[in-house]
Amino acid sequence: MFENTSEVIGAENVLKKGGWRIRVMGPPPEIRTGCDLVIEFPLVSELEIVRTLEEAEITPLQVVAVSDGLLEPVNVFFTTDYGEFLMVQAANMKITVDKRDLTVVNISGGGCPDVPYLAAQMVGRRLDQAPEPRSIGHTLCGYALQLAFEEITRKCLP
Repeated sequence: MFENTSEVIGAENVLKKGGWRIRVMGPPPEIRTGCDLVIEFPLVSELEIVRTLEEAEITPLQVVAVSDGLLEPVNVFFTTDYGEFLMVQAANMKITVDKRDLTVVNISGGGCPDVPYLAAQMVGRRLDQAPEPRSIGHTLCGYALQLAFEEITRKCLP
């Protein structure tokens, strides 16, 4: 468990770059404190993973052994084709692109404080030139938008 979603995103980036096989998940109800995300990894790797994170100056609040009860933050994408536009939704976040030139035309959903900033940075840019939400977002909405961004990129870019 981490202090906030920004730390989860940072930890995910560090661990994936280090070659660790991890998954970002929702915590079980008994340890949930709000809009939480946790990183799932094999318990036998705990010391190495915590050391890797501490070297990157990311310290988890706690490491908890959980046998079940983790929730997938997003495992279903909804795609809507509006003719000239394609929209992908992941959780409560949506991204829409113009299929003719792959320009991001809309970011919507959420309710988190960084959504307007994410939209301002991404709308009007081509998919291959827009910043990834994980690099500029700090909330669960930013994380969901990253998943939608990855899905729409898979669908639109070769």
